[in-house]
Amino acid sequence: MAPVKQLEEVAALRERIAELEAELQRHKERQRASEARFRLLADAAPVMIWMSGPDALCTYVNRAWLEFRGRNLDEEAGNGWTEGLHPDDRDLSLEAYLKAFGTRQPFRVRYRLRRAGGEYSWVESAGVPRFEVDGAFAGFMGSAIDITDRKSGIFSPDQESVRLVFSLTERERQVLVLIAQGKSTKETASQLGISYKTADSHRSRVLEKLGVHETASMVRYAIRAGLIEP
Repeated sequence: MAPVKQLEEVAALRERIAELEAELQRHKERQRASEARFRLLADAAPVMIWMSGPDALCTYVNRAWLEFRGRNLDEEAGNGWTEGLHPDDRDLSLEAYLKAFGTRQPFRVRYRLRRAGGEYSWVESAGVPRFEVDGAFAGFMGSAIDITDRKSGIFSPDQESVRLVFSLTERERQVLVLIAQGKSTKETASQLGISYKTADSHRSRVLEKLGVHETASMVRYAIRAGLIEP
């Protein structure tokens, strides 16, 4: 009887495996169908939409993005889209982009992007993290809009300010931005998950490295470097 029972258990196990494989296949098909519907909707949207994988490489941009850039998806995929970044904005915008991937937090950044015809336009790009059903990080998705008309008369980032800002550590830049946005040292510490003493120490080092003595001057550097709006 024992061998018969074992055969029954093996048969039941195989049947269960087959059921799981079938369910997995149906799940994949539903995902493909859902993605196809999303792309149809995205291509009909008037704003530029993009998606990237967990490796931060671009996997999709919609029709509005391709028309803005005058390129095809293969050219924009991966790191291809970065070829259109203005040289003066490249480092700051990519740092914001990659930092968001590292922290898996939403972000918003403004930069100049070359469009079809060769001229540069100011765009505002915002992204949010995506997660699979099981909670695994899947990458980011976001939108970008042309804000050139709203940015008429905008200054280009001051290169000396950019150089000094990049002499700061990443944490010091985070402190700089938050304080420049009007946050107190206590609020900055809370948002970054560090102690008040540590935040105040970072603030003091920022002042020292920028060669200034008060918050107002820190704010001016953040504006001139393009980290926050005037």
